[in-house]
Amino acid sequence: MALSVDLAGRVALVTGGSRGIGRGIAEVLAAAGATVVTCARSEAAPEGPVEHVVCDVRDADAVTAMVAGVVARHGRLDLLVNNAGGAPYVPAAEASSRFHEKVVGLNLTAALGCARAANAVMQRQDGGGSIVNISSLSGTRPSPGTAAYGAAKAGLDSLTTSLAQEWGPRVRVNAVEVGMVRTADAADHYGSDATVAEIERTIPLGRMAEPAEVGRVVAFLASDLASYVSGARVACHGGGEQPVFLYIAQQRMKEHAP
Repeated sequence: MALSVDLAGRVALVTGGSRGIGRGIAEVLAAAGATVVTCARSEAAPEGPVEHVVCDVRDADAVTAMVAGVVARHGRLDLLVNNAGGAPYVPAAEASSRFHEKVVGLNLTAALGCARAANAVMQRQDGGGSIVNISSLSGTRPSPGTAAYGAAKAGLDSLTTSLAQEWGPRVRVNAVEVGMVRTADAADHYGSDATVAEIERTIPLGRMAEPAEVGRVVAFLASDLASYVSGARVACHGGGEQPVFLYIAQQRMKEHAP
């Protein structure tokens, strides 16, 4: 029997879905048949078969109103993707307390608020629902320069497993551990094309992910194919990050090879 991801008839909300990884996720979900609503703080809406609303996910009242609006327009909410997040590079000692609070608020507290609003709907509707949190390798290893972000993502991983236990059996909660992704902002994060190419050589699969590849993992977790998957953290990182000491050693060996 052929297996495929079919999300026809389902309604999905993707936070931070107007660009980058979020846009890739939204496009994959729409291609799988879902009705997709994206949100962001900006008015700019992504092209394609998605609906866009303006919402600051750090505002609990705005989130409640957004979820209520989605249900009013579409009758239900089957999938929440907590994708909104990120942080600029700032050494922890140089950043203000307010900066750290905002980073944790966006990457952890806002995800909890969105999840609570979605769960309130999903617990009451036929078929329950699914929540997918977009986490990061930064939550599983040291994250110098983005310490608050890494700590928030570690918290998001813990939150995922806790909510899976609290909200089952009607709502499944999972996380995707995302590594490096090639987006329009890749140069801002990683540097020049030459630098990106050098970084990609350290990834076991030899390249960064495309946003749609993260989207396909999300689509699987939202589908009936993952009906018994909850509380999981699914890696989407191309094999992980090679330890720096090992990469340097390998480069030195290549330089001295006959």
